[in-house]
Amino acid sequence: MRVYMQTPAAEDHAPRYYQLLVQEDLLEGWTLIREWGQQGSPGRVKRDHFASLEATLQACIKVRDTQIDKGYQVVFSKGQELMP
Repeated sequence: MRVYMQTPAAEDHAPRYYQLLVQEDLLEGWTLIREWGQQGSPGRVKRDHFASLEATLQACIKVRDTQIDKGYQVVFSKGQELMP
């Protein structure tokens, strides 16, 4: 699953992005990969490991909602649908 969010563009700087990826790992667990930064620049990456898909999706929803509260807008979403 992938969720890509972005802030609206401003006159004096490029928009910021925040990307969430949910992937199954090789040890029967799940990883939530978060990448964020300014469009056109290298971003930061953080990985969080979870034992179940449900826990990973809950964490993904929480992060997504937090970023939406900060002004990000979902631009692209692919994969399993997340609850609003």
